Amino acid sequence: MHLLSAQAGSIQQDGEAIDLAQSPAPLLFVSAADSELALLAGAADRAAADDLRCASLLRLSHNLSVDLWLDRTVRHARLVVVRLLGGAGYWPYGVDELTALAAAGTIQLVLLPGDATPDDILRMRSTIAPEAWTALHALFTAGGPENADALLVAMRELAGTLPASPTRGEGQAGDVARTAPAPKPFPRFGLWHPARGVVQELPASERPNVPVLFYRAALEGGGSATVAALVAEIERQGLHPVPLLVSSLKEQPCVRFVQAALAAHPPAVILNLTGFALGLDGIEEKQNPFAGTDAPVIQLVQGGRPADAWRADPQGLGAKDLAMQVVLPELDGRIGALLVGHKEDAVWHGRTECPLSAYAPDAEAIGRAVTLARHWAELRATPRADRQIGIVLANYPIRDGRLANGVGYDAPQSTVVMLRVLEEAGYGLAAPPSSALRAPSPIKGEGPTAHLQSAPPFSLDGRRWRGAPDEGGAAHASLPPDGNALIALLQAGPTNAEGGGGEGVRFALARYRELFAALPDKVREEVTARWGDAAADPFCRGDSFHLPAVRFGNVAVLVQPSRGYHLDETASYHDPDLVPPHGYLAAYLWLRHEFAAQALIHNGKHGNLEWLPGKATALDAASYPLALWAELPHLYPFIVNDPGEGTQAKRRTGAVIIDHLVPPLTRAETYGPLKDLEALLDEYYAASGMDRRRLADLSRRILDLARDERLDRDVALADDTQESLRRLDNFLCDLKEAQIRDGLHIFGRSPSGRLERDLVVALARVPRGEAVGDASLIRALADDFKLGFDPLTAELGAPWLGPALEPVPHAESHVLRTLGDVVEHLEAVAAALVDGAAAAPGPASQVVLDTIATIIRPRLAASGPREIAALLDGLDGRFVAPGPSGAPSRGRLDVLPTGRNFYSVDNRAVPTPTAWELGRRSAENLLARHFQDHGTPLRSLALSVWGTANMRTGGDDIAQALALIGCKPQWDPSSLRVSGYEIIPLAKLGRPRVDVTLRISGFFRDAFPAQITLFDRAVRAVGALDEPVDHNPIADRMRTDALALMRDGADEAEAGLRAGHRIFGSKPGAYGAGLQGLMDSGTWETKANLAEAFLNWGQYAYGAQAAGVPERERFAARLSDVEAIVHNQDNREHDLLDSDDYYQFEGGLSVTAEALTGRRPAAYHNDHSRPENPLTRTLAEEVSRVMRSRVVNPKWIDGVKRHGYKGAFEIIATVDYMFAFAATTGAVQTHHFDLAFGAFVEDEATRDFIRANNRHGWDELLARFEEARRRGFWTPRSNSAHAWLDARHAD
Repeated sequence: MHLLSAQAGSIQQDGEAIDLAQSPAPLLFVSAADSELALLAGAADRAAADDLRCASLLRLSHNLSVDLWLDRTVRHARLVVVRLLGGAGYWPYGVDELTALAAAGTIQLVLLPGDATPDDILRMRSTIAPEAWTALHALFTAGGPENADALLVAMRELAGTLPASPTRGEGQAGDVARTAPAPKPFPRFGLWHPARGVVQELPASERPNVPVLFYRAALEGGGSATVAALVAEIERQGLHPVPLLVSSLKEQPCVRFVQAALAAHPPAVILNLTGFALGLDGIEEKQNPFAGTDAPVIQLVQGGRPADAWRADPQGLGAKDLAMQVVLPELDGRIGALLVGHKEDAVWHGRTECPLSAYAPDAEAIGRAVTLARHWAELRATPRADRQIGIVLANYPIRDGRLANGVGYDAPQSTVVMLRVLEEAGYGLAAPPSSALRAPSPIKGEGPTAHLQSAPPFSLDGRRWRGAPDEGGAAHASLPPDGNALIALLQAGPTNAEGGGGEGVRFALARYRELFAALPDKVREEVTARWGDAAADPFCRGDSFHLPAVRFGNVAVLVQPSRGYHLDETASYHDPDLVPPHGYLAAYLWLRHEFAAQALIHNGKHGNLEWLPGKATALDAASYPLALWAELPHLYPFIVNDPGEGTQAKRRTGAVIIDHLVPPLTRAETYGPLKDLEALLDEYYAASGMDRRRLADLSRRILDLARDERLDRDVALADDTQESLRRLDNFLCDLKEAQIRDGLHIFGRSPSGRLERDLVVALARVPRGEAVGDASLIRALADDFKLGFDPLTAELGAPWLGPALEPVPHAESHVLRTLGDVVEHLEAVAAALVDGAAAAPGPASQVVLDTIATIIRPRLAASGPREIAALLDGLDGRFVAPGPSGAPSRGRLDVLPTGRNFYSVDNRAVPTPTAWELGRRSAENLLARHFQDHGTPLRSLALSVWGTANMRTGGDDIAQALALIGCKPQWDPSSLRVSGYEIIPLAKLGRPRVDVTLRISGFFRDAFPAQITLFDRAVRAVGALDEPVDHNPIADRMRTDALALMRDGADEAEAGLRAGHRIFGSKPGAYGAGLQGLMDSGTWETKANLAEAFLNWGQYAYGAQAAGVPERERFAARLSDVEAIVHNQDNREHDLLDSDDYYQFEGGLSVTAEALTGRRPAAYHNDHSRPENPLTRTLAEEVSRVMRSRVVNPKWIDGVKRHGYKGAFEIIATVDYMFAFAATTGAVQTHHFDLAFGAFVEDEATRDFIRANNRHGWDELLARFEEARRRGFWTPRSNSAHAWLDARHAD
């Protein structure tokens, strides 16, 4: 155990064991609040009392620290007083140990809540009289120096250490409840002025009001310097500060005060320095301090460490600050999460033997925070007709067939919708006449960076509108009629793929150099060192940049420039934190300073600004997202089921999320030859027991058709004919019930007609809660029909032995031969019920239909309009209401309606008990499947772990990992926050432990530091157990590796640390897995090249004592040892062939393990989309399932055809991901390329669609098929495929 000796004037990092080294004293006071420690220390100074010791709970977070403190100090005390914000669960070990000492009569113990609300549990665990407990609590609640003096007297009296008095003998405890003075008034809320303190009123001002909310504790502990600095900067930038102190935003008197203050000083924007969350999504108006105002609330952060520690830490914030000051405030819709101050280095207080800290302002950061507030105020004050709006569209990979990315989202058409909405709302979208002038800002102030202020929006003579055609940019007087027309306009200018083509928008190189010179030194030096002079950038021609943008009056639409990986073929191998090139910087500098954008819209998941190098949270000036975002109001339409990547935009670019619906969902059903095969199977089983010669003929025809369609490659046919038919039957039943997308979502449009019906059925298919109306509609129908089986968990190929069911009106009738047929019938009934074409067959389904009518349908219908309304509210400088995020098809109807600023999860509660149960069952399923496949227990695996998935699920992945190593999370019973882990004994576990290596995503690293520590400590504890080698491969491998490292020269501590690394990820400040650029560019030759990039990008070790330490050798050693690769998919609103992340992580692990060992590990892709029934499939099975159910399904193809360019984009992207999986895992096989080529190229209608709507994409599609053929992933079955590709070469 690493032990640090506490030194005067220093603060140790979280998680380290420290020795407080306090000498004994009768009185001990413990609190996590620096202000309370300072208050009591001040009281001790005034009383010249040497009998009090103060201690910070933050220095007692380690159990060993508590033990040392108990032995050295507590056992000699008479009275211990502890303030606990969050109850006993905040410090469980310390509370338990102190309670045991108190029960033994060693000490008197007082456990007090950290706020004004009495806590009966703490009172009962205290040993003083209830009346005395109440008296102490009242003094703490009142606060202030006078009450601190009274507290010290009361504590000394309870301990019997006061001098003798007429009513009490020497050393005898007195009656505190009787003798303690009434608390002296100290304001719990009020208006405040830096020079005059608490005041009754503040003068009104014509300037925009900016309330600053802060805790009263800042005054009690002398930590008001940050507030004073904020007030000064607000005034300097031309705004009117309204400082409001509160003891808590949950106390009703404080709530009423804030409401009244905001009514008296209507805010343009609110700055908030308080932490935690109110839970605005659902509280009553009287409990909401912000009721009555629609101003946005910007969250400000004071870091809990000195400035030097913050500067050196790529994470930016520690786990506690992240939770309290970022994660929880997001639940209330607060934005920004900007750092404004730091906890100063502690000053040693000798009398109480405690380091005391206060917060110090960060002047530069305060300037940025107030600039953001000013920009929001300016946006609000500017008439709509004069507002300048920049819309940014993502582009990756860097090809013209893939402009305007957006997962499940038609970004081009959605942009056109936005343009029309803005025009109808009064925004100036027509090019103004040459005499038009933009009104000056209504806010007068200096601004923190005058040298970066925008140039005037017109030329020196005051007459010409910037960006008129003669200045080098095409201003369009009319809006494009659809997404295809918008794309055509963008492709007519320069693009990332064709930087030298088209005119675009000109941006003078001289002006760029001026703005570039004002960027932080670190940014300038890195960009210049990496990319050279700006004149060499592909977007720069002559004396100007030509940027990929078009303008419609006061709205500019910009294609987001690329990161630059396509400009350097070697960067994908070795440069995970590549800095952006000059063209990238030029685009954002132009938006802010030349176009003079007042708000940014990044339209669609997701761009790359929020993923640029820099700190994870609490960014500094040299973090690229902050340097380029420029503190502009930032709106980000984002799919509601992806909280992780949306949260990244919130925390690194101040984004207000406008969440949007998932794409329409539908059942895959069968089609074409699969439908013919299904009919033959029905005919076969109907003929069973009859003419055996006919049966033989039918079975031969079935198997021949299966082979013709290459189903024998996807379904392992057996030697036994009956078993082969059964497997085919099961496969078809499973395909029919697969959930696939039916087109894409368009911003502001709720689905209607058949699309709405199918989506409603999909949302009602799974249970959504415990209420009767939240039951699964399909299950409810099974109950009403008294079928006697669960349609959500049944083996679909099993025979149906029950009665025939009534046919469904207007639905295709089927023989009910299998349980799958019955489930299909229930789905048809459900669709008819939702359509109103049939009546509920019983009470169970009627209750669910009532829920559909009163909740599901209205929420879906409201989603489109709410998305538009939220966008307009945000652009008006107004607050966008918060809401939860998640996958609605997984039972999360609380995420509807969309159009809210979604939040994620309380990271302290991950994994949740529900996630643990699912993760445990999934782990057992995985182990059983591996044993079934290979005949031996699974010994070692690598698990791909993403932050966004664990946000959606509450931690399925981390729960599964803990279950595999034989550990279980522990939760605080009152808050359900994770408090630790327990090791499950082998006898109870009933199986060997599994050695698990995690490859975490960059966002998981940033969002879940506590979970990284949890797993690291758990797996190392398991590795230290003395258990049989065949039952604990973790301990065996750690010992073996440690000894090998020691033989190579490492000392014992270093060897133990390195041998225990089981968590690897990207370099601090970097994201991704390194394969996307290689796949897109084709600049690789062998699997070893892919493995090299994957190892280089993912080699950084994380854990309780490692924060991104380069450990390439250890990462390679771990992947050399794995027998299986595992990834979990938690919903079916997308699949593994419509995102590059799957092949990058899942495929990257597989190809690297194969390259290192020469053998391909088993690969499993688990399905967690129905939490009650997690399924384990091999990766090959999942690929086959997706290929047949979605990729070549005419239903999906017809759906994307409704979306023109973006629909063709989806087809092209699918083939890209097929190729990548073929390259990394072999799971996409040659016959899968045959299927895709037949559906997309040889099918005339689809071929013509792609050519007509995405001409660049058509060429890219054929190029990808040709690359698959050239690299040996595809040997075309048809001569026509060879002819197509050969003709392309001839051209």
